[in-house]
Amino acid sequence: MEMGNQHPSISRLQEIQKEVKSIEQQVIGFSGLSDDKNYKKLERVLTKQLFEIDSVDTEGKGDIQQARKRAAQETEHLLKELEQNANHPHRIEIQNIFTEAQSLVKEKIVPLYSGGNCVTDEFEEGIQDIILRLTHVKTGGKISLRKARYHTLTKICAVQEIIEDCMKKQPSLPLSEDAHPSVAKINSVMCEVNKARGTLIALLMGVNSNETCKHLSCVLSGLMADLDALDVCGHTEIRNYRKEVVEDINQLLRYLDLEEEADTTHAFDLGQNHSILKIEKVLKRMREIKNELLQAQNPSELYLSSKTELQGLIGQLDEVSLEKNPCIREARRRAVIEVQTLITYVDLKEALEKRKLFVCEEHPSHKAVWNVLGNLSEIQGEVLSFDGSRNDKNYIRLEELLTKQLLALDAVDPQGEEKCKAARKQAVKLAQNILSYLDLKSDEWEY
Repeated sequence: MEMGNQHPSISRLQEIQKEVKSIEQQVIGFSGLSDDKNYKKLERVLTKQLFEIDSVDTEGKGDIQQARKRAAQETEHLLKELEQNANHPHRIEIQNIFTEAQSLVKEKIVPLYSGGNCVTDEFEEGIQDIILRLTHVKTGGKISLRKARYHTLTKICAVQEIIEDCMKKQPSLPLSEDAHPSVAKINSVMCEVNKARGTLIALLMGVNSNETCKHLSCVLSGLMADLDALDVCGHTEIRNYRKEVVEDINQLLRYLDLEEEADTTHAFDLGQNHSILKIEKVLKRMREIKNELLQAQNPSELYLSSKTELQGLIGQLDEVSLEKNPCIREARRRAVIEVQTLITYVDLKEALEKRKLFVCEEHPSHKAVWNVLGNLSEIQGEVLSFDGSRNDKNYIRLEELLTKQLLALDAVDPQGEEKCKAARKQAVKLAQNILSYLDLKSDEWEY
């Protein structure tokens, strides 16, 4: 049908679909909750378009009815997507963890900038635990969840960094005001910067409703201008003092840009991140080595070269830049465990091979431990090959096998033999590490 001859109702439906399409990416990437302003705005726009679609006159024509039905289904689909993003169980989990962080900041940090005591170990441990739990929230590759997790982590890690920097920096300042007339002004500005630091933390964590990022930015810029206007020529010590306070202000201004930066750089999507790509490259090679070892007719010939290369892979992982991103840190931690587990597997296989060459009398308890180690070696081979979830029958079977080996070790009586005690202790640790590795492989975590 020529465009000029197209029915007006069809043209109107196409216009509406174009408008709906224009906000599709906003809906897919929506990472907030149902009480957010942006949620209400998107919901309102989509609902309005549904009314517009409903008002299109089909004149009883089948093609127009079908077109209207399709347009309504597409719009309803986006409305449903918006609702699911805001109410996804893992989105709620992220919010609940963030609420815990808010409570911690209210209790331990906000009072600090009102004349309270120093940061406690309890706060540092609490905030680190919160960050770790956030990195473990599963996103299933869903953009909205990745974005929500990244934004939340960004804020909490920023707070952690601000506090750590402040604690590290306790300089031998302020200077005495007798040194130069400018010192009094710098001291005054430094006091204002300390207050601004507390305000910034409260803003990032959403525990201050009386301040805005825009206003705080203006305040900090004003303090910067005051410092720039000072004449400190010929006074190196005072110039360095001013420089330090200026650097503090610049750092706080950078933290104020976090929200905008997160939205514009797509930092939440780590699929193409350089550090992640480097980790993936290491893991790919590790898996190739693992398959060679597990499939080889005579794997002992590969032990030395495999271990050497695996140690090299650990070195490559040590060089990965974390970019102050806890998700990258967690990805690297898991990769290190993967490689180290394979090294442990090779070490145990080597030890078992060498033991066969030296047949001698040994304590029955020591022999029992070695028998368990032989069983653990076979089970570890299966765990290395495992690729499933915790609901799989094979997962349950492997878990039961490992538990049986732990019980077998518990039943070994060293009879006072120190060598047996040490061997049993190492075997127990190995079995527990294999169990932990099985859990890690099956927890469906992704960055």
